[in-house]
Amino acid sequence: MNKPKVALMTFGDAREHEWKNLFRGLTEPRHQSIIAYIKNLPVELHFHEDVARTQEQIDAQVDQLKAAGVTAFIVHLPCWTAPNLVVRGVQRMALPTVLVSNREPGTHGTVGLLGAAGALDQIGYPHLRVREGFDTPKLGGKVLPFVRAASAVAQLRGQVFGMFGGRSLGIDTGTMDPMQWRRQFGVDVEHIDQLEIIRRAGLIEQEHTAKMVAWMEEKMGAVNYDGVKLTPEKLSFQSQCYLATRQLINERHLDFVAIKCMPDMTNHYVPQCISAALLPGPYDADGEQKPIPMSCEADGDGALTMQILNLVSGGQPTLFGDLSYLDEENLTIYIPNCGAMCSWFAGRSAKPEENLSRIELRPSFRPAGGATVYFKAAPGPVTLARLSRRAGEYVMVIFTGEAIDPSPKAYQEFVKARGSHQLPTMFVHAKLNFDELIDEFGANHISGVAGFHVDELVHVCKLLNIKPVVLG
Repeated sequence: MNKPKVALMTFGDAREHEWKNLFRGLTEPRHQSIIAYIKNLPVELHFHEDVARTQEQIDAQVDQLKAAGVTAFIVHLPCWTAPNLVVRGVQRMALPTVLVSNREPGTHGTVGLLGAAGALDQIGYPHLRVREGFDTPKLGGKVLPFVRAASAVAQLRGQVFGMFGGRSLGIDTGTMDPMQWRRQFGVDVEHIDQLEIIRRAGLIEQEHTAKMVAWMEEKMGAVNYDGVKLTPEKLSFQSQCYLATRQLINERHLDFVAIKCMPDMTNHYVPQCISAALLPGPYDADGEQKPIPMSCEADGDGALTMQILNLVSGGQPTLFGDLSYLDEENLTIYIPNCGAMCSWFAGRSAKPEENLSRIELRPSFRPAGGATVYFKAAPGPVTLARLSRRAGEYVMVIFTGEAIDPSPKAYQEFVKARGSHQLPTMFVHAKLNFDELIDEFGANHISGVAGFHVDELVHVCKLLNIKPVVLG
């Protein structure tokens, strides 16, 4: 898991008399206590051993901390300190900032917190305020989501999104404005023709292709060749497309991608389902790999949502699918995809073979044939979200649920309703008002990540000037 890089600075009173006679004894022990506390959190902490009390000390610590490449700033105010000095440190760090103080009545910490926070309000500098002790997990529970969000936003800036192809199936909500992305998120959009995947697939070494196919045949629960739609040749071609896409990602330094696929690839070549199953996950036949979020049907905002979920979760696999059916009676949402979903979700295991053993490659019913990556997603907590625009302004709808294994009866009803071409599906139990979900949701696609990350996403939205809409 990627750890956020966090800067910590403890501020003290600059007056010599008050420092020597009162505040030094209150401040320095708490400075050591917060260092010890944060070191036990899943972050990479950077700090100075001394309390900052003067302009010179503040400036020197800022220079040291910024050189470490930190992405969030924790301002520790255990006692009273001059607000203008805090503002100096915050402005010079120029990072998402959280002010931390304590609840103890004898420290004057609350007055120090409010003095600094009010000064930041006056200049319009957004920040988070936390007032908790070191004897409770509440401090970490409030600080961690913020620093994870700040880290995600910092990492997003300068990233490159690879868009293979253009709008798919007339899905307007999959399109994006590259210059809006550049301005608001700091993300560059690299357009690449889908035929470059096909051209590069023909250049993949046969030995590498054979290794991929043999790995899937050995590790997956079943590879259901039918001699017509799904043949060894078709699966080899799909594997070559995947390997070619990985090459393009590496060569062009792409951080996350979307592929049009339908209908061009599915009608005339092969669907890009192997890519959709493996790119967002942490492994393939060559071993461990960095997850690369990938959306289908050229869905840019869907891919960006996946990337944000990946970043706030510390680099975890992400999913992409259709918000397909809402079962109000059982509070269950059916999220299938058109032919593949990140394979990690089949078992949620660190061992690839445990996930792959739950997967079947089934013949695709699309005109060009190939494999559909079929499975039911394993149970577990999930955070689901979607970026979309309302009159050009971004909002993010966010909610949590629990992926479940549906009863045999419920699953058969789903198969009957969806047809014989059963697709990879996550069944999510979510305590929501489904009418509100329909009213608020701005796309047919949805993205997700394991675990609960609502607080992180809300902080991301605030940092990026996005309206968060939290359901449930």
